Amino acid sequence: MGLVKLIVCSTLLNMLLIPMTMSMLLWLLAGFLPVVGMESAPGAQSDSDHTPSSEPLPLSSGSNCSQLTLKVEFSSEVVEHEYIVAFTGYFSAKARSLYISSALRNGRDGALEWHIVPRRNPASDFPSDFELVHIRQASPNSLLTLEDHPYIKRVTPQRKVFRTLKYIHSPEPAAPCNTTRGTQKWQSWQSSRPFRRTSLSLGSGFWHATGRHSSRRLLRAIPRHVAQILQADVLWQMGHTGSGVKVAVFDTGLSEKHPHFKNVKERTNWTNEKTLDDGLGHGTFVAGVIASMRECQGFAPDSELHIFRVFTNNQVSYTSWFLDAFNYAILKKIDVLNLSIGGPDFMDHPFVDKVWELTANRVIMVSAIGNDGPLYGTLNNPADQMDVIGVGGIDFEDNIARFSSRGMTTWELPGGYGRVKPDIVTYGSGVRGSGMKEGCRSLSGTSVASPVVAGAVTLLASTVLNRELVNPASMKQALIASARRLPGVNMFEQGHGKLDLIRAYQILNSYRPQASLSPSYIDLTECPYMWPYCSQPIYYGGMPTIVNVTILNGMGVTGRIVDKPIWQPYLPQNGDHIDVAISYSPVLWPWAGYLAVSISVAKKAASWEGIAQGHVMVTVASPAENDSTVGGELTSTVKLPIKVKIVPTPPRSKRVLWDQYHNLRYPPGYFPRDNLRMKNDPLDWNGDHIHTNFRDMYQHLRSMGYFVEVLGAPITCFDASQYGTLLMVDSEEEYFPEEITKLKRDIDNGLSLIIFSDWYNTSVMRKVKFYDENTRQWWMPDTGGANIPALNDLISVWGMAFSDGLYEGDFTLADHDMYYASGCSIARFPEDGIVIAKNLKDQGLEVLKQETAVVEGVPILGLYQTPSNGGGRIALYGDSNCIDDSHRQKDCFWLLDALLQYTSYSMTPPSLSHSHSRVAPPTGTEHPLPQRLEGNHLYRYSKVLEAHLGDPKPRPLPACPHLSWAKPQPVNETAPSNLWKHQKLLSVDLDKVALPNVRAYRPQVRPLSPGESGAWDVPGGKRGPEVTSFKECDL
Repeated sequence: MGLVKLIVCSTLLNMLLIPMTMSMLLWLLAGFLPVVGMESAPGAQSDSDHTPSSEPLPLSSGSNCSQLTLKVEFSSEVVEHEYIVAFTGYFSAKARSLYISSALRNGRDGALEWHIVPRRNPASDFPSDFELVHIRQASPNSLLTLEDHPYIKRVTPQRKVFRTLKYIHSPEPAAPCNTTRGTQKWQSWQSSRPFRRTSLSLGSGFWHATGRHSSRRLLRAIPRHVAQILQADVLWQMGHTGSGVKVAVFDTGLSEKHPHFKNVKERTNWTNEKTLDDGLGHGTFVAGVIASMRECQGFAPDSELHIFRVFTNNQVSYTSWFLDAFNYAILKKIDVLNLSIGGPDFMDHPFVDKVWELTANRVIMVSAIGNDGPLYGTLNNPADQMDVIGVGGIDFEDNIARFSSRGMTTWELPGGYGRVKPDIVTYGSGVRGSGMKEGCRSLSGTSVASPVVAGAVTLLASTVLNRELVNPASMKQALIASARRLPGVNMFEQGHGKLDLIRAYQILNSYRPQASLSPSYIDLTECPYMWPYCSQPIYYGGMPTIVNVTILNGMGVTGRIVDKPIWQPYLPQNGDHIDVAISYSPVLWPWAGYLAVSISVAKKAASWEGIAQGHVMVTVASPAENDSTVGGELTSTVKLPIKVKIVPTPPRSKRVLWDQYHNLRYPPGYFPRDNLRMKNDPLDWNGDHIHTNFRDMYQHLRSMGYFVEVLGAPITCFDASQYGTLLMVDSEEEYFPEEITKLKRDIDNGLSLIIFSDWYNTSVMRKVKFYDENTRQWWMPDTGGANIPALNDLISVWGMAFSDGLYEGDFTLADHDMYYASGCSIARFPEDGIVIAKNLKDQGLEVLKQETAVVEGVPILGLYQTPSNGGGRIALYGDSNCIDDSHRQKDCFWLLDALLQYTSYSMTPPSLSHSHSRVAPPTGTEHPLPQRLEGNHLYRYSKVLEAHLGDPKPRPLPACPHLSWAKPQPVNETAPSNLWKHQKLLSVDLDKVALPNVRAYRPQVRPLSPGESGAWDVPGGKRGPEVTSFKECDL
């Protein structure tokens, strides 16, 4: 399974990183990606011989803490002549040297100059699974020779990573640390992503919590000591303070004599600077949230703190530093690891492999979900992995933080559907942590929420007498089973809900190893939590609804599903009206696997309306680690309740089919954004799905009464007679010849087609090229915003084509204000069609020559009725940005409505047919049509193309997906009417886990500082009895 990540320290800000080189995308061992417009510095050296010149963080003293926000920037470059050689196992330094020497000696480059680069760090005395090699004048042959060695897995370029943390004083007056104000305004968060999509937060009502009433006042009265707000003091009073748990912080280091920490077990430096201290303050803050013992107290002050300094004071890191540090963490038997880094590259195999190896060694990894919200489909890796606890952020009034990334995962597209992430949310806005030298400060971001959960996990682990029960799966099971669901918020925003430390403690201390599911039930009628599933009922003839469930296996690092899952419909609840197909992981490793459930309506319910219910039974088995019997297994059976709403099949005119199959995105390839103005966010990485960056469009179509389905297979795989309109938006993929033939036949028989295109210009693509230091070649994007040559092949049979013009500008159409953002024009259209033209700026000229010119009469919209009897209609528009949430400035949902009225009902909008902007259709004779970029590498990522003697050709047409429907085993019992409960683990009874009487004063987990008061920092002195009970706080 392909997986990936970029290394990004997500402290507060939206970190969208851009690849400097294509080798990063191909070999995928790189860390951070640079911002567009930055050049690779030739000959970047691996050693730093200049004095660090970073500016220290502002500090605070006394009772006030500094109110800062962070702006983080990244770039990276390939280190010339340096390569990371990954081995198939762990070998001594001598063995690694012999293997490399043997491989290069047997190669064709006999006079090759090379040497192993010394890595002077704590891991150098131990066996390793990689080596850093300097190869002078490396040729592709020499690299292939290395990879031919049986013990060498892959060879990738060494990368140097720059991270720039910009600390910005909040525009609001700094509040004292004991302020009664409960939340920090999100507007003070500085992001490179403009907050221009207000409809996400105001129109849908899904992203922010509703019904927050009495608890708001109570939370406002509590200071922002996050450990105490989450009631860590209850566990402190029981004598649990993190003792005996090893927690690792991968960050910028920590000063030796910082007054907040009493149990720093080890500080290690993985950089090329000769210091262990934190010159930036970020690592100190994160460590403080986890384990500070004074002032801004952390969760686990007695935990063993292991500090891994992986960034220099100049904010530079190398890929090899992280890999060495990860290996050392395994050797030191770290229990909990906080990783406040992440990025969109979930196909970086070496990094993901190492994360799997860490969790397989019982390291509980906690990672920030990302700061790319409120856009959907913006989850960061590694937090989006099944074996990692992915953490989102909320403010102190339990609203989802605007910056917190939203699900779904996009690995599974186009054929499948994403998983639920984040796993859990907690406070990540205005949280207090330790200052660089002393005192406290406040920061925001999901990388602040991440150490909150890491600290809570460390404290929870210390409460369990039998530590063998604590593993990455059991800890995640406890966290998600105990989480408090936030009202009015869907599962792709909050995961399983808000961290509840006390309930998690109760679950862990009555836990027996078992399997569980995430989500633990499927209720397609429950809104808004089960959005988007609940937003559209299912019906006979529709595309199957796919729910991707994660199996968590607390019994062992590896497991399997026994026999096959069983589908049991409830006969009294019409369960026999639905069909269920199930696919699943053949092996559950490490600690997790998937269970994909496809749901369709049976033919006998084609005209029926009602609720249908049933459940799936799954039995998981794992080897019994401590069983004296050879081959002994632990087993656990879990039930997945299913509830759906069925309606009669809608009329064809109301059914819209979204073409997902022909959308490509980063990763694995470099596919640019559709709006070239977005230089700080140029990667097209949000999935291009109706439930990610086209979510608002989907919601609008549903509100207009349309039923929207997703096609995750070739055009040859759907019954066109069922649908009124096929909707193609921002398509980058090629088309099989059979698809082109099938679509022509379908449209002749009444199917209609709407295409929203985007820019494609080979000169502009060459302009945004990158130099690849590894292959010493220039690489260009493999498509533009859309694949215009492929689209032209698709629609040429009707005498239509798009141009390679690139246009931008504001205009008015049918009394609506519009913005054309890096769109193309219509080059050819049938003479009896309707064409609308506008005056627009030539953006291509601006990009290529930095000149400005306005082009009059640019054809941007075309409508056409095909001539065959009963034939469908075709509508073309040259820009998709007005329906894409990623960077939409002015929506054109009204235009989509008008086009659907035309395609579905043959109603030509008078505002378009009689528009003053109507022009004669272009004939396409003035300019040649755009051609594919010569030498492009689209075939490497395409599902359609394959390499063929240097000239890519279409692959054989794949077979259409075939679902094997589970044989039902009906049960004659009544299903529960409400599936939503906090799903109890099989062995847990919360009432049996007693808690102490909470005393009405602050527990003293360390001596008071000179002159420090024993009272909480609450106006009026000591904590009053009205907030002593965790039940009253309703957290």
